[in-house]
Amino acid sequence: MEYTVKKLGELAGISARTLRYYDEINLLKPKLINTSGYRVYGEVEVNKLQQILFYRELGVSLETINEILHSPKFNELKALKAHQKKLLEKKRELDLLLRNVEKTISVKEGSGTMTDKEKFEGLKRKKVVENEEKFGREIRGKYGDEAVDSSNKRFMDLTKEDYDTAIELEKVLKDTLKKAMEIGDPSNELAQQAAKLHKRWICYYWDNYTVEAHAGLAKMYVEDERFTDYYDQEVSGTAAFLRDAILIYTDQN
Repeated sequence: MEYTVKKLGELAGISARTLRYYDEINLLKPKLINTSGYRVYGEVEVNKLQQILFYRELGVSLETINEILHSPKFNELKALKAHQKKLLEKKRELDLLLRNVEKTISVKEGSGTMTDKEKFEGLKRKKVVENEEKFGREIRGKYGDEAVDSSNKRFMDLTKEDYDTAIELEKVLKDTLKKAMEIGDPSNELAQQAAKLHKRWICYYWDNYTVEAHAGLAKMYVEDERFTDYYDQEVSGTAAFLRDAILIYTDQN
C-alpha cells in the first residue's frame, strides 16, 4: 500500500511537516514523487518510519538515527529486538512506579502499610522517570543509551545514606556557587571549589567520570534552557558561571 504525506502522517500520528523535514534532512525519503508533485511512501518507507519513531521514543537524536539507519551494519530485525528489550525495561519501571503509587494511596487512605525502604525505592524510581521524561531525549542523544541506563542503575542502587549525602552535597554546591558568583570570577578559588563539588555530586550518579563528559554536561547547562532555568532560579547567569568554572576546572576551555 502507498501513502501520501498526509495519509502517512495520520497513520503514524505525526505531522506532515515532520515528514517533509525528514525528507529534507535525508532521514526518510519518499518512494517517489508523482506527476502532481506529491511525495509517495511505500512499505519500505513505512517500516523505516517505524524504526525512526522507535528511536525517537527512546530519546535518540535525529542525527544519530540517521547514522544508524544508513549504516551498512544496520539490521532491522536486530533493531526491533533491541527496541522490544528497551520497551520491556521501561514497562517494568512504570509497573514498579505504579505499584508504589498504589501502595502510597492505600497508606493515605488508611487501608495499607508501606515500609521506609519501599518509600525510598519509590522516590528514587519517581526521580528516574521524571528525569527521563524531562531530559531523557537530549541526554541519550548526547551520551548514548548505555551510559544513561548505567547511570539510572547506579542511582537506583544508591543506599539511603548515599542518597542523602548526594542531596546534601547538591545543597552545599548551590550555596558555594552563590557565594562564588558574588566574586564574579570563575577561576577564583571558591568557584573552583564549586566545580570540584559538582564533580563529587555527579559521581554519585555516573559510573565513569571523564573531564570531557564533565565539560560537555556543563555546556549543556547553558545550551538547553531547561537546565539553565534550573540553575538560574535564584540568580540569573548561574548556569553560565558554573559552566565557565567547570571548563577551567577540567581544562577544557
